[in-house]
Amino acid sequence: MKITKIGIGGWFQRTTLQLSEIHEFLLTGESRLELDSKQLQKLRTNMNMQEITYGIDGLEYLEIYTHEEIVFRIFEDGLIVLNYNKAIQKEELKDKIQILTDYYENKLSPALAYLFSLGAPIPKELANIKTVYPYFVVFDNAKKEDLELFLNSLVGKLETKKYFHFNGKVIEILRGDKYYFINNISNKSINKLEESINRYIEEKIFLREFKGQLHHYLNLHRIMWERIDQVKAVGSIKGTDISTSKNKIAGYEKTINLIEARIYQMDTYLHTRDNISKIDPRLQDFTDIIDYRYETLGHTLSYIKHIWTMTKNYVEQSFKLFSDLESKANSSSIKDLTVITSMSLGSTLIGYFTTAKAPVFSSFGFLYFFILAFIGWGVNAGMKKIAKNKSYKISEVKYDKDIK
Repeated sequence: MKITKIGIGGWFQRTTLQLSEIHEFLLTGESRLELDSKQLQKLRTNMNMQEITYGIDGLEYLEIYTHEEIVFRIFEDGLIVLNYNKAIQKEELKDKIQILTDYYENKLSPALAYLFSLGAPIPKELANIKTVYPYFVVFDNAKKEDLELFLNSLVGKLETKKYFHFNGKVIEILRGDKYYFINNISNKSINKLEESINRYIEEKIFLREFKGQLHHYLNLHRIMWERIDQVKAVGSIKGTDISTSKNKIAGYEKTINLIEARIYQMDTYLHTRDNISKIDPRLQDFTDIIDYRYETLGHTLSYIKHIWTMTKNYVEQSFKLFSDLESKANSSSIKDLTVITSMSLGSTLIGYFTTAKAPVFSSFGFLYFFILAFIGWGVNAGMKKIAKNKSYKISEVKYDKDIK
């Protein structure tokens, strides 16, 4: 049972501008941004590259050959696909997958992360995503029974039953856990199918990553909503705690705005890939596998946009709620101090009006003035403390939660 190819990959939004920056870095180890030149050179050397080529295949891409016998492509939309193209025996699979994964995680990803480390930050909720790679393993006319036994040995029989077996026109697919077994079942040689299989793997990685990001955004909506609810769930709040709660909401609002920008970028990538796949003859044998996925993901993206708009409105309303409470607490404090100041002024004026003599400066008078000033300062501090410890009701319209 011969394995002819192993592939892994990922996708994160990029553009042709960033592809040009990557190209410059890969060729020269330099960047036009204010990045450490020694660090750039170190990261480039660590990538152990042998050859770099530029091409256009529907989208612009860079193709890099490494001394580890890994070939990978970086597309202008951010898709990255790494392949090990040498034929191997099944016993070598795990070792070769580890080589691919190690290159991706410890050589390629750190280089790109540093190259794009300036500019708008990536929210920690996105930066902490743990990628689960799909491992694409290509076979040439292997027996289905042999594939099933091999897959079982990798993931276990129970895990395999959770997934599916698909028979296409020229290939069959067995999927279990993180493994995609792609088997040539046609009369064509595997070499003639190589480009078609490469294109299928590229599209499959894009679709899987796209869907994975949408699912992550749905979960983030739930998490952010619950965090905001927890801040507001106390029912009433002391004046001294209003600022802290308001700052928490402001932090959530910043995160939501950063993520919203990324969600609204996704339309373009989906439509571009969809249009290219429909006219690519290499994908004609796979349309029954991937064609409908673009439409489905388009609908899912629209749903996530609506959900995120609702989340953004909710955080904005919550921020306004705490801003109003903060204003109310400050207003109450000022009102109390105004009353005390007015009473003190009135008492002083009455004293002036009821005396027949003009005031005379004396050492006791100065002492008396400072005593009054100290008392005024103490009253002022006391009233502020009372205002801060006063409880304010968090009131808003309550809604039943929809199930999402």
